[in-house]
Amino acid sequence: MRTRSLAGVVAGVASLALLTSCSGGGAEEQAADVDFSATPTGALAAWGFENADDVGQSRLDYAAEQLGDVEVTLDATAFDAQKFTTRIAGGDVPDVVQMDRRYVTTYAAQGLLMPLDACFEAKDVNPTERWYQNVVDDVTYQDAVYAVSQFYQPPAILLNMNVLNEAGVAPEQFDTSDMDGLLAAIGKIYQASGSTPTRLGFDPVATGQGGLWVLGMGGQLTDAGGAPTLDDPANAAGIDALKQITDAQGGYAAVKSFTDSFDTFGDVNQFVQNQVGAQVANQWYPNVLGAYRDQISLQAVPFRDAEGQPFSLASGTAFVIPAGAKNPAAACAWMTELTSTDAWMAAGAARAATIESKGGLNTGLFTGSPEADEMIRDQFVVPTGDAGFDQVISTYYDVVESGKSFGSSPAGQDIQNELNNAITAVLLGDKTTEQALADAQQAAQRAYDNATAG
Repeated sequence: MRTRSLAGVVAGVASLALLTSCSGGGAEEQAADVDFSATPTGALAAWGFENADDVGQSRLDYAAEQLGDVEVTLDATAFDAQKFTTRIAGGDVPDVVQMDRRYVTTYAAQGLLMPLDACFEAKDVNPTERWYQNVVDDVTYQDAVYAVSQFYQPPAILLNMNVLNEAGVAPEQFDTSDMDGLLAAIGKIYQASGSTPTRLGFDPVATGQGGLWVLGMGGQLTDAGGAPTLDDPANAAGIDALKQITDAQGGYAAVKSFTDSFDTFGDVNQFVQNQVGAQVANQWYPNVLGAYRDQISLQAVPFRDAEGQPFSLASGTAFVIPAGAKNPAAACAWMTELTSTDAWMAAGAARAATIESKGGLNTGLFTGSPEADEMIRDQFVVPTGDAGFDQVISTYYDVVESGKSFGSSPAGQDIQNELNNAITAVLLGDKTTEQALADAQQAAQRAYDNATAG
């Protein structure tokens, strides 16, 4: 996912919205004129599937089989916000674009994406049945759904049982709703050489998972209309929890320096090296650790909200139809085929075959669609022979139902960036929580105002 701010792009998008409106009607009007129920035919220009793996290629193959009269030309480069707006301004409009879900509302607010409600109706797709509600919420703006979503890989807390057993800490002590108990567990595990950490009790991934902590502790990033609410006093609890956790382990600067040194994807990763007792990690990371199962012992517990309930956040990518697309009917058919249960089952079979050929562990395929997730689990996720990994896999399947949306906003990416800036400033001691959130709100509000100016 791109991490640079959209602020510079948004200003350009505002003028592009006017250009789009003046050169052929708004996106809503264009969508209303499309016969999405027509048999899909003709050329389809798609932008997405950068470095498609077995999961991506199997779904592309499945969609091609279903849409034999559609000729797909695929631009398999990474999404780029500036490139997207430039292409629209120049009239080089793809029929389908794949992007991070946090971009979707930004472009929807500017009239650069077609709403998909008519597409879904024509294809007999009920969004809240095909996808988790939180996944739909990510791409909903002013009561219309603007994207076909894919993937939702929730976070949980991975436990290094070799370290926990050595320190005499039980898994249930990693309860994020009980800060006193959590800090006590961290204190038993944490080790340092002078002021330099050599083992963390808990890596909360403060900026990479900042939204999880803020929303999980009762905060909110946007209001119902998508305007930023970073200065909401309720947002302080999650940031203050992160400060307590990092201060208990030498301070944020020391923790960040230590975690930056982790060989996260390598043979001397932080679990093999016993550099962490626990770490917040998304569902895909146990796939990486599966190669080291003979050296590590894992379990997992849910991240718990302020009320003690399992909590996770939506994230992932989506397909959209830009305003001005030449073949939106085929685009609708292609997107919905790619995310059908049959397509995901083909992907599940492909992934299972790949794992079997490499002697790996099948930790599941989290598609963003509850029916597909459950069918893939039932058919392809078999016991690994490692009780710890099986418990980890089960935990991620348990928490996926507890997902929430970051909040759909025309300034979604900027809100995330400003939140991270605020968290960093507080953890470093440069600002109070109140001041950091107030400054973040001002910057996010400017981005929101620019995004909605058209």
